Amino acid sequence: MLSLTLPSPSLHPCARPRLSDPPRPPLPVVVAAAASRRKRSEDDYHTTIKSLNSKGRHTPRKSLGQHYMLNSSINEELSNVAGVEEGDVVMEIGPGTGSLTNVLINAGATVIAVEKDPHMATLVRDRFGCTDQLVVLQEDFTKCHIHSHLNSLLENKNSVGIKPRYAKVVSNIPFNISTDVVRQLLPMGDIFSEVVLLLQDETASRLADCSLRTSEYRPINIFVNFYSDPEYKFKVERTNFFPQPNVDAAVIRFKLKQVLDYPPVASPKSFFSMVILDLHSFHVNSAFNGKRKMLRRSLQHICPSLEIEAALKNVGLPVTARPQDLTLDDFVKLHNLITQV
Repeated sequence: MLSLTLPSPSLHPCARPRLSDPPRPPLPVVVAAAASRRKRSEDDYHTTIKSLNSKGRHTPRKSLGQHYMLNSSINEELSNVAGVEEGDVVMEIGPGTGSLTNVLINAGATVIAVEKDPHMATLVRDRFGCTDQLVVLQEDFTKCHIHSHLNSLLENKNSVGIKPRYAKVVSNIPFNISTDVVRQLLPMGDIFSEVVLLLQDETASRLADCSLRTSEYRPINIFVNFYSDPEYKFKVERTNFFPQPNVDAAVIRFKLKQVLDYPPVASPKSFFSMVILDLHSFHVNSAFNGKRKMLRRSLQHICPSLEIEAALKNVGLPVTARPQDLTLDDFVKLHNLITQV
């Protein structure tokens, strides 16, 4: 095996010059601060392994779906897709060794990093110990009280005349919690303006595509488009991760809707009880209960078949319509007609 010895840039953003280094002329305060952020070390394979070994962790935990990004330019693109800039508040789920965290802080954001693994939470705290732009929450994101953590921070920034009114989410999340994360975040348009995630490529493609009459058209497509405008951005090859997963990844951006922009239904809960039944698990026992089953049969638990047929005709659909034949707007109209019966 070919062995290479590469110069290893300092992992810690607060590293100071050695005494033997020649003195440097002072920079103006604003320029110096910006230069300090720009010159923080980029993360690659060597710095990732060094970071893991620094706390005695030699391998990522498969049970937590840990795959660390080795390509700093992809982290930069994640930040760019979200339009992260000076003064933003950004939530990052699963910061790992802090490679994306580093990019977000360099962009001038205040980062709230939610990390379930206590080992990695400590590592990230230590790495960015000198900055006030990072808050690390050692919690399971799927059980985290996001509003309570974010509201006070947003209020503090607004009170001193600093934007933003809304926060953003930018994350490379474990593939095995993708649906849970999407389900939890998208209805939060009151605190988040957008959500940019690095997901499994197949998952990102499916969430962004709401094409009718395809095998990939599922209840979660209705959910995603109810609460957001999704956009598939670009594919990320699996070779950019350590350890390398068995599938490629992709970046997807969800532009979250405000409550006033939601489709006009009496309540989202009532609407999704017709489409899905259980939002917490996406357990299907309603419109999508048997994708090939006609709606006049799958919705009989809500009202009689004849009333469903009348509502379908009113919407401009055949009485033999199946769930994969309906757009989000069709489901909204059907729901509103049925609930009036």
